[in-house]
Amino acid sequence: MPLLDLSQSSVELTRALCDIESVSGNERGIADAIETALVGLAHLELFRDSDALVARTTLGRDRRVVIAGHIDTVPVNDNLPVRTEDGYLVGRGTVDMKGGVAVALKLAAELTAPPVDLTWIWYDHEEVDSALNGLGRLARVRPDLLAGDFAILGEPTSATIEGGCNGTARADIRLHGVRAHSARAWVGHNAIHDAAPVLAILADYTPAEVEVDGLVYREGLNAVGITGGVAGNVIPDEAVVSVNYRFAPSRSADDAIAHLRDVFAGFDIEITDIAEGARPGLDAPLAQDFLAAVGGVASPKYGWTDVARFSALGIPAVNYGPGDPLKAHADDERVAIAEIVECERGLRAWLTGS
Repeated sequence: MPLLDLSQSSVELTRALCDIESVSGNERGIADAIETALVGLAHLELFRDSDALVARTTLGRDRRVVIAGHIDTVPVNDNLPVRTEDGYLVGRGTVDMKGGVAVALKLAAELTAPPVDLTWIWYDHEEVDSALNGLGRLARVRPDLLAGDFAILGEPTSATIEGGCNGTARADIRLHGVRAHSARAWVGHNAIHDAAPVLAILADYTPAEVEVDGLVYREGLNAVGITGGVAGNVIPDEAVVSVNYRFAPSRSADDAIAHLRDVFAGFDIEITDIAEGARPGLDAPLAQDFLAAVGGVASPKYGWTDVARFSALGIPAVNYGPGDPLKAHADDERVAIAEIVECERGLRAWLTGS
């Protein structure tokens, strides 16, 4: 089992964590390494559920902060081990999101008497089906371990604060026709041709920009797939246009579904997946203190992240971690070393007052 040295810099810890391959479903090794590194720290209570780990202080503080990050990655593609190049660490997981995990591990080991109680969470299966998500599993089986007054998710944000996240919905719009031989097309009705009005609606759609608690979230509605066809000589009797709706966190799931049904009124529409977003959470006093310590201006998070799981539990949450999210999952995934250092500085300054 690889050993992690928590006295190393957060940059070297990032390298060490990335070099432990942990594609979703193969997190056991990295979870074992994290557990071994933490098990001897007297100021932390340690819990493990499958390949998710929770370490927390019990100092009797009047407020508790939760800091979480996932330990799995998308598949490797000749981009391990990590290498250093022009001020970057280059390799799978450097952005999404072992830089954030490394910062959290280092601070968890070193901050023995913070002004707030701390809960540190490292969890599995974030990059795959939501039903497998380790944070979601903890919320179901041990919701007490997620309890807190404020939460930070170490997703890549280029070392700036991104509040909340958009919600996401997927739907299938099904077109119905009549199957016939293509040599006698007039006998049938072509379902694929009926997709044209759906595509026209999407092409003409103007995404809303919605202000939520001072941040402006841009929505989006797009076709993400289209299927249909039986054979090269058959008029198709069915076609399906799959759409993805990214909606502002001020909308509930019911609001989002109603909007989709309104936009595609008259069509056969089936909602296949939906997850509500999270409000920015920046009006919480702890969030205001955090923003002041980190500096800069908060931005909205357009993609869906696990901050929504905290929001669903009534815990305001933000995203804050090293790495450009545009490089997440890329074959040339790379994180600026300066951003790892900055995230450690920002969190340490906030959690120590120095």
